[in-house]
This record gives sequence, C-alpha cells and structure tokens, in this order.
Amino acid sequence: MAEKEVGKVTHYFSKIQVAGIELSDELTVGDTILIKGATTYFQQKVESMQLDKENIEKGEPGQLIGIKVQEKARPGDTVYKME
Repeated sequence: MAEKEVGKVTHYFSKIQVAGIELSDELTVGDTILIKGATTYFQQKVESMQLDKENIEKGEPGQLIGIKVQEKARPGDTVYKME
C-alpha cells in the first residue's frame, strides 16, 4: 500500500485517547491511517472524527480535527493515509 501524507499530530489527549491532527489533505471516516514518528508507529482505521466537538464524515486541508486512536500519538508525528 502507498502512503500519502495527510497531516501532523498537534496534540494528544491521553485521558480520552484522542489525537489532534492538523490536516494537509482530506481524510474521510473509513480511511486507514498510519501514524509515524520517532517512537510512534501504528496503523488503524478512522472510526470517527470531530471538528469543534461535532462529528464529521470528512476533514479538509487546514482543519484541526480529533481522531480517537488505539495507541499514544505524539505532537509532531506524521499522519499518512494508506492507499
């Protein structure tokens, strides 16, 4: 599978296991993402995403979205969409 960069992690909320991601490309619920950094490396399906605490189906470039993640993500980690 090819990897396409779609954003960067800006925050990680450990209590709720949510990564704040600033998008550089579009991302849709159902996409499979790879989060990669110095000590981070995991793949998962996007089950849901939020923008300003509202559920959305699709995120657009420039938006800061929240995604529930299965593992810890760290600010600066790169988010890729698997294609």
